[in-house]
Amino acid sequence: MAKTLTDAQVDHFRKQGWLAPLRAMDAAQAEECAARIGAYEAKVGESANRSLKIKGHLAMPWLVEIGRKPAILDALEDLIGPDILLFGASIFAKGGKDRAYVSWHQDSAYFGLDPHEEITAWVAFTQTNVENGALQVLAGTHLGPDLVHEETFAPDNMLARGQTLKIDDESHAVTIELKPGEFSLHHERTAHGSKQNRSAAPRIGFAFFYIPAHVRSTTGRRTATLVRGVDRYGHWDPDPLPRFDLDPVAYGAMRAAWGQYRDGEVKQAADA
Repeated sequence: MAKTLTDAQVDHFRKQGWLAPLRAMDAAQAEECAARIGAYEAKVGESANRSLKIKGHLAMPWLVEIGRKPAILDALEDLIGPDILLFGASIFAKGGKDRAYVSWHQDSAYFGLDPHEEITAWVAFTQTNVENGALQVLAGTHLGPDLVHEETFAPDNMLARGQTLKIDDESHAVTIELKPGEFSLHHERTAHGSKQNRSAAPRIGFAFFYIPAHVRSTTGRRTATLVRGVDRYGHWDPDPLPRFDLDPVAYGAMRAAWGQYRDGEVKQAADA
């Protein structure tokens, strides 16, 4: 298969731990995704941030289809090879003038993966910029170890346990601004976060978590979905994919996975 990323883009990701912008869908499709999130919230009667986490794609088939987007998988294949599993997904939605933020953290801290080769694709359903709290990264941190996070459980922190890295100097942070339908990639050890939304409009994105098929779970058997290639290893059981929106089997599995993660059943990688 022909490469999607240039050699310069691959080299940038290897050295910096992030890459953007790339395009997953057009702006109209992204706007439709944002509207669907609003419809989901109206139906379940709560913020999507309270439920569409860790296994958020299991709520609705259209979210699984985003996780299968060829544009995303083509870029990933250039970085982690042809055999790709989607093992999770989480929404990060901030309303206008929202106090919510995401503290500095590494995805690797609680993902429970070995080796650390996970890549997150952060897909923008709306415009993301400095004013509305776009994703920020600390380039090159993926080349270091798993760092110790303090679990603050701060009420406005969008992370399950308010897990936070102490960063003394944020001046070198890179802000990843995206247009609707664009996505960024970052390595699971790349320290990242996002600030509050100071604008009047909502900022909505969905993060999809991918691993090469040889990566194992360090927390026992879990589930994932093969989205490209073949699984020669069998480290993961198959996800119960939704047959329709809010399929009770898939939706129940999503809720259970979020509860296990939120309630502390997964230890920090730095403490393991």
